[in-house]
Amino acid sequence: MRCDTIWHNARLLTLAPGRPRLGVVERGAIAATDGRLVFAGAIDDAPRFDAARRIDCGGRWISPGLIDCHTHLVYGGDRAREFEQRLAGASYEEIARAGGGILSTVKATRQASEDELLESALSRIDPLIAEGVTTIEIKSGYGLTFDDELKQLSVAKRIAEERRIDVAATYLAAHALPPEAQDNHDAFADHVSREWIPRIARTGLADAVDGFCETIAFSPEQIARVFAAAAAHGLRVKLHADQLSDLGSAALAARFHALSADHLEWSSEAGIAAMGRAQVTAVLLPGAFYFLRETRQPPVEQLRTHHVPIAIATDCNPGTSPLTSLLLAMNMAATLFRLTVEECIAGVTREAARALGRLDTIGTLQAGKLCDLAIWDIQQPAELVYRMGFNPLHARVKSGT
Repeated sequence: MRCDTIWHNARLLTLAPGRPRLGVVERGAIAATDGRLVFAGAIDDAPRFDAARRIDCGGRWISPGLIDCHTHLVYGGDRAREFEQRLAGASYEEIARAGGGILSTVKATRQASEDELLESALSRIDPLIAEGVTTIEIKSGYGLTFDDELKQLSVAKRIAEERRIDVAATYLAAHALPPEAQDNHDAFADHVSREWIPRIARTGLADAVDGFCETIAFSPEQIARVFAAAAAHGLRVKLHADQLSDLGSAALAARFHALSADHLEWSSEAGIAAMGRAQVTAVLLPGAFYFLRETRQPPVEQLRTHHVPIAIATDCNPGTSPLTSLLLAMNMAATLFRLTVEECIAGVTREAARALGRLDTIGTLQAGKLCDLAIWDIQQPAELVYRMGFNPLHARVKSGT
């Protein structure tokens, strides 16, 4: 059997269904042709390959390429001053209501050119790539006019041209109320639903639609209108849910069969159960929890009880999680939320792929999927979660290269 490349003398974290735990294969090999896997498993089970290139991995571990499934990576300016204000005792809501928060980033993003936004975004994505990230989700939401939201989505797509990484772009116009909306949340939500989403869908720049359902943002009823418009135009939905209060957002995500509900610190058990029935993935964001010094943890035990898949992401953004390390996000998820090593590793591979609706092409090491790999200089998988400020990546493979 002919293949382009075979990686052998490796230990695998396949994450494949049907294999116990992380799908560990101690004496493993991986073969790829035309950027896709044709084999991933025990070397003793491999067919006889005629490979153009053979790579001896020296006993290193290979996992699927990492996936950061929730970021706000394209934005202008920074919010270091707000960090100082929070250290002095101001709350996230107080800063937002005083005109800071998201709106300060909106102003800086509107003023920045596409090239300026691209340059700053690349400086944030490069550390993630250096840790083995091969797919990333990037949200808009800092423009809040049609043209400025479109500018963010365009930059997100340009990143995939500048770097060897797949980008899932999410439209988040229902993120905050712009100053020109004159405090009319209903009218703005209707405008996003009736005017902007149909136009965005026609551009093909957005893979999904998101919303911020919170007391300082949009109500469940307003988000429901946004989601109905997204569904009518063939776009899947995701939701910032129950981060600061329980508005029933988890149940709302389940009602619309969202790809994911993210944050979830205040979600009720009824909402979590609804997510389980609707097969909505939970995306936990320990960076924001840590940075905001929150104390209410997401209901991890309820997520387990109701069989809700758990993904982990950086939530890279200027105001509440200026985090550009998915490895550190795993450590935070373990130490702050008590996730297991297996849950953390699955959370940035298989379950993160599920949260993006891409589990058919990435997230596990299985024949037919993209050959996206992270090759690690570690002795055991727990090191990926246990160590802090440590990057053991030996090599990153994107689509076989």
